[in-house]
Amino acid sequence: MPGAAADEAIVNPAWAAELAWQRLQPERWPLPPEAFPSEAALVGGAVRDALLDRLGTTPDLDLVVEGDAVALCKQLGRRHGGSSVVLDAERSMARLVIGGWSIDLARRDGDSLEADLHRRDYTINAMALPLADRQRLVDPLGGLTHLQSQQLVAVAEANLLDDPLRLLRGLRLAGLLGFALEPGTERWIQQHHAAIAGVAGERVLAELEKLAAAPSGEHWLAGCLELGLLAPWRSSTWSLEEAQRLSCCSAAKAEQLGLNPAETNTLLPLARLANVLDGPALYQLRSSRKLQKQVVTLRQWQQRLSGGDPAVQAEALDENERLQLHRDLEDSLPALLLSWSAETAQRWLQRWRTSDDQLFHPKPAIDGRSLQLALDIAPSPALGDLLMHLMREQAFGRLHSREEALQQAKQWLASAEDAGERAPRRD
Repeated sequence: MPGAAADEAIVNPAWAAELAWQRLQPERWPLPPEAFPSEAALVGGAVRDALLDRLGTTPDLDLVVEGDAVALCKQLGRRHGGSSVVLDAERSMARLVIGGWSIDLARRDGDSLEADLHRRDYTINAMALPLADRQRLVDPLGGLTHLQSQQLVAVAEANLLDDPLRLLRGLRLAGLLGFALEPGTERWIQQHHAAIAGVAGERVLAELEKLAAAPSGEHWLAGCLELGLLAPWRSSTWSLEEAQRLSCCSAAKAEQLGLNPAETNTLLPLARLANVLDGPALYQLRSSRKLQKQVVTLRQWQQRLSGGDPAVQAEALDENERLQLHRDLEDSLPALLLSWSAETAQRWLQRWRTSDDQLFHPKPAIDGRSLQLALDIAPSPALGDLLMHLMREQAFGRLHSREEALQQAKQWLASAEDAGERAPRRD
């Protein structure tokens, strides 16, 4: 339904229902709509995304039913070959995974579908498509109108507090969809921001990671800081320098530097998170150790190069620090370059993409075991110092082969012995 007809459908419930079902393509579902109880209704994100024409190839389907959703899920799994997972036994919520699809089933909350929708977070998520009536869209709160105006409107203040993660989810949805927060909704979020401290860290982090990956994630993460949503995990106030670095973490800056889509999708969210949360915060949010290490290392180098032009300061590092920078950020260097001048950043990016660049991808010039055997030395701190010396020589182009590495190692050991620092010999 292209052009003006599609615009009309977004405010006409009957047309909107028809348009949504066309895009949902129920004939492709792993289970036909008739497999579910007659009162079942599709709700939430799938309805919203169908109306916005944002559905993926296998969208997550959320259904509400009148009875025991857990029992129904298990029954469907046995009958159709899928696997069922209980999500919340007390609230009767379960998930059916079948044919690459995920179908969530939940017992209706309230004595009617409309009552259930009144308990949801935002109006654009409070619309439903009854499976048995393809001509009907249930929209008791004006979600269609808010889709057209591109506004995110909370259903009710109390609903946000029922699950304080909804406070953060509002900014994530706005960032994902490119919507504006309705002023009253924004006031509620700011007023109750402290309530998010009681939400499990894993749930908060999952929302933040989605927000960091949103098209304008840097803008909405700044909004989280301004509204106080990250205050429980920050040890200091937000600095001007952090704000400036975060503003550089945009899709436009990534494109300007020449990051490809894979690099942008991986490293832009990392850069955004690193400019709003530190290692201890991520630990409280129960992030992976890998993410904690990436963020801690990136922030350390941002701090080391602060106080001036970071590109100039980076190029002025001595050899030891320069080598350490590339060892620390070998996999994530572009996340550091986003706040740099384009000329230097692009030059560094080109070298980083060259896999055999010995400075940007440092490798041992020779393995420690071979060195021990060739020079008859035992494992020791001195051996570690020697290996680091050889790596540095190779990184800066003064070493090109294994033979040269052995020769330089002999010279290094001789100098060490002259200085009275004899390396221990093997037994």
